[in-house]
Amino acid sequence: QVQLVESGGGLVQDGGSLKLSCAASGLDFRGYVSAWFRQASGKEREFVAQMRYTKLYNDFVRGRFSISRDNDKNTVYLQMNSLKPEDAAVYYCALGQPRGSELLPTEYDYWGQGTKVTVSS
Repeated sequence: QVQLVESGGGLVQDGGSLKLSCAASGLDFRGYVSAWFRQASGKEREFVAQMRYTKLYNDFVRGRFSISRDNDKNTVYLQMNSLKPEDAAVYYCALGQPRGSELLPTEYDYWGQGTKVTVSS
């Protein structure tokens, strides 16, 4: 059974930092593209960052967020710096087989339960 468990969300002030973690089990982690998406209240889920061998970021987080992974720990991370109120959302990690752009939620096979990030102004 594949399981993705996220942690690290919470409340932070404008300009603050958080580090999200997503631990995977039940699959060969190395073979998957790992990604972070987010979904703000009333909005669609949107791509934040992904990596397998290279890293790709959405423009709105480039330079502030950093995705990384530890294949030995089956864990993917998202370091978020200079957080803004508009970054507030539920953040989801996802794993998918490499099959395309890996920018769309539909391209991912497994999802975590989400971790909420709140940024106060």
